[in-house]
Parts: sequence; structure tokens; C-alpha cells
Amino acid sequence: MVRREDVELIRNRALSMLRAAQQHLASGDYDLAAFMAEQATQLFLKYKILELSGEMPRTLVIRQLLGILGEISKTQDKISRFVRENKSIIIRLEEAYIASRYLFKRYEKDEVEDLVDFAEKVIDFVRNIQIPHEDEKYG
Repeated sequence: MVRREDVELIRNRALSMLRAAQQHLASGDYDLAAFMAEQATQLFLKYKILELSGEMPRTLVIRQLLGILGEISKTQDKISRFVRENKSIIIRLEEAYIASRYLFKRYEKDEVEDLVDFAEKVIDFVRNIQIPHEDEKYG
């Protein structure tokens, strides 16, 4: 059993990472802003999956996390449409995980603004997704 406070801890970490991405963007630290935008998105998706299923997914890939969320929430069509409509920026956000840490890539302000804005969009999109018949997941 997953405790509610543990689920909330993951949610709060994700939202803190989003705030950090916004702060790094504002201060001109674009590489860290890109990385934190990806981390906020990834962790918020993991939080939502944990909230709905009681299990923490192991993948780091945002598209796979969205797929898992679609399966457990029975919203595959809605999530598939979201992924199709945003595929390019989802891929860019996924690339930020590696590029900002290991590659000789420097992020520019406008590119990171898009990534941070999209991280906010993903969080807003998944925030209210629920499973159709809510079972008790917490002890």
C-alpha cells in the first residue's frame, strides 16, 4: 500500500521542479531550466500514475509515461490525441534530459520558454485525470 503522504511528496517535488525551471529560465540558466522542465514533467506523470495505480513506473520516457497513464485511467484516446498534437515538443522535452546533462548543446531562451510552457501544459493536462471507478489505493 502506498501512503497518501508519499504520493503527495512526489507531487510536491514535481511542482518544486517546475518552479525551479521557471526560476532558472528567469535567471538565464537555460540548460538547467530545460533539464528541470523535463524532470518536472516526468515526475508529475509518475505522481499521477502512482496516485491512480499505487505503483511507481520505472521508465524515464515521457511518451511511455503518458501511455501508462492512458491505460490505467482508460483515457487512451484523449492521451493519444494529446501526444500526436504535441509530439515534436514532447520529443524535445525528452531530449532535454540527456542533452542538458551530457551533450555539448546550449539551450537558447526561446527554446527553453517553449519547454517550460509545455511542462506546465502537461501538468495541467494530467492534473485532473482519474480512473473511472476509484478504488482505495492508500493505507
